[in-house]
Amino acid sequence: MKFDANPFLPLAPATLHILLALAGEDLHGYGIMQEITRQSEGRYKLGPGTLYDNLQRLLEAGLVEEMKHSEEKGSRRRYYRLSSSGRAVLSAEIGRLEQIVKEARAYIGIPQPRKA
Repeated sequence: MKFDANPFLPLAPATLHILLALAGEDLHGYGIMQEITRQSEGRYKLGPGTLYDNLQRLLEAGLVEEMKHSEEKGSRRRYYRLSSSGRAVLSAEIGRLEQIVKEARAYIGIPQPRKA
């Protein structure tokens, strides 16, 4: 049976940014915060409290998985990975946002970008 992402939509901005940050690679908490800042070109910054509250919810929902990397001897860092369900939710949210942008462009008369 196919995973239904719709109950998770729309995503809160913090959740969207966390899932986007994890779409490329496994990251620890500070790495997630840095990646969010990088992806948003500094326009969106996430504090540790917001990050870890959201990560806990995402773990409980099965959208993110926690991992431990043994590369760093003695490190207590926890790394996080986007699960297949998390990837499906992220993909559904991107589709939803693309549709909103398409409709907004039509309403205000901005031409749709040409497909390459």
